[in-house]
Amino acid sequence: MSRLKRELYRDPSRGKVAGVCAGLSDYFNMELWLVRILFITAVLLSGGPLFIVVYVACWFILDKRETTPNRSPDAKDEDKVSVKFKVWQKGEPPRQALYDLKDRLSRLDGRIQNMERYVTSPEFTVSREIDKL
Repeated sequence: MSRLKRELYRDPSRGKVAGVCAGLSDYFNMELWLVRILFITAVLLSGGPLFIVVYVACWFILDKRETTPNRSPDAKDEDKVSVKFKVWQKGEPPRQALYDLKDRLSRLDGRIQNMERYVTSPEFTVSREIDKL
């Protein structure tokens, strides 16, 4: 079984300060709010200066996540639906994912019906015959 190679990046588009927590949430497939709460708890209850120094070091060491040129960094990926099975995992709850998929399929069905309506119309036949000339 092959696993996808994951790399640790920081994601400043989703981050509050430098995007280190956002990069960690992507790497460990956890909700962003949970990573932030864990970091704040670690700072307050454990060695505060140590975690702050590690955060600043990660800020300078980690590369920024590359964004595709034709999409904004916070745009949702329309091709993927990630369903979370546990509360702390990143993704959509199963019920919401089902509603989203149902909505997407109904929009696709409408587009296919419009294409079929055009292809079976006399307008399409006339335009195809004109193009053949």
